[in-house]
Amino acid sequence: MYTRKNYSVRDMASWTLRDTVLLLFIALIPVVIYQIFGQKWLHLPWLPIAVVGTAVAFVISFQNNATYDRVWEARKIWGGIVNASRSWGIVVNDFITNDFTDENVSDAELRAIRKELIFRHIAWLTALRHAMRQPKPWEHFMEHPSNHGWRDAVPVREHRYPLEEELTPYLSDEELAYALAKSNKSTQLISLQSKQLRQLRTRGLIEDFRHMEMENILTELYALQGKSERIKNFPYPRQYATLNWLFLWIFMLLLPFGVMFEFDRIGTALIDRYPLIGANFVWLSIPFSGLVMWVFHTMERIGRVSENPFEGTPNDVPITTISRGIEIDLREMLDEDPATIPPPIEAQNHAQM
Repeated sequence: MYTRKNYSVRDMASWTLRDTVLLLFIALIPVVIYQIFGQKWLHLPWLPIAVVGTAVAFVISFQNNATYDRVWEARKIWGGIVNASRSWGIVVNDFITNDFTDENVSDAELRAIRKELIFRHIAWLTALRHAMRQPKPWEHFMEHPSNHGWRDAVPVREHRYPLEEELTPYLSDEELAYALAKSNKSTQLISLQSKQLRQLRTRGLIEDFRHMEMENILTELYALQGKSERIKNFPYPRQYATLNWLFLWIFMLLLPFGVMFEFDRIGTALIDRYPLIGANFVWLSIPFSGLVMWVFHTMERIGRVSENPFEGTPNDVPITTISRGIEIDLREMLDEDPATIPPPIEAQNHAQM
């Protein structure tokens, strides 16, 4: 996700350069026909164009509000995952003890049990972020030509490293094979956590209250996972997205014909005092039409790129960075050697992934 400090006007200009050239070309064609070929009948009254523009402004505003809600909800969900993960680290470290067991186990075995539960949770995070990064048919941001440079410069980690490779450090061979054989790997990893908690309860390493509290955290993690999956698997309704795009292009194709005539009328009023300026004033409608179309088109495009907050764009929820931060917190709770803990993921091109 871009930081406000580093997202510049230059970035926006570069991102919309292809569209800007196209929009200026669209604005140029009517003026050439009108002025060069003398087709003075080629114009439209401004009032119906303004009405269409007002309707387009409303539908784009609706789209942007709806898609921003998707991004913000996704960020809140992953904020909840951060909090629940830290809670899991606390209870694993403090609840698994010899306080209620008839046969004490060694400190080394207790540390091994805690590490297993923590590492399996990190594996759950890894499986979940990989699931969130899997491309869906309606995720099309990276297909746009202006985004190819971003895709090549800052590749998504989950697209570079296979899930099996990333899960291997956190799971035993048996659990790794078990998880990879399932369709929803995140769900099964939490199920393994619950099974181990039952075993710990049987051994007396946790008692009923602690068992219940730890299961409550697993239930909360399931709920957060389900909310994240809901956003990933349910797209912004296509009827709204398609109609917004269609209305926008109707407006942009009509706009130059109205703006051109208005500028020509201004030029006619100036021609007596400023003959050269008045005769060519209609050409100024090209940059003006291009500017108005650019504003509408860019706002609609911002809404489109916000539809899918886990796709891996610079404006999406940085779930890879968040997951690494959780891993660092949990492994520090285990008092692991700092040299063995992976470093935070640094921003690339001023964006967190």
